[in-house]
Amino acid sequence: MQLKLTAKQIKTKLTEVMDPELNISIVDLGLVYEVKITKNKVHVIMTLTTIGCPLFATIEAQVKDKIKELGINEKDVTLELTFDPPWSMEKMSKKGRAMLGI
Repeated sequence: MQLKLTAKQIKTKLTEVMDPELNISIVDLGLVYEVKITKNKVHVIMTLTTIGCPLFATIEAQVKDKIKELGINEKDVTLELTFDPPWSMEKMSKKGRAMLGI
């Protein structure tokens, strides 16, 4: 069975996941690099603002919870953490920059 959701729909849902320190969505911060859908599995490639950020487990759980709300089984969701390319402020959306006043 093929998922009827698109990567864009999933990324939109992930705007509900807030960075615990900055209280800005991980999407607006530019932390979500890619959402891939293969058959009925979702693979999210993302980064963090800093290497070694202790909040990844919290963010990971929230990402999986939000995707689950779309009707996707948690076992069909994988997150890949990457630091290549490294995060920079240029990856932020206009909305994210405005929320930080930059």
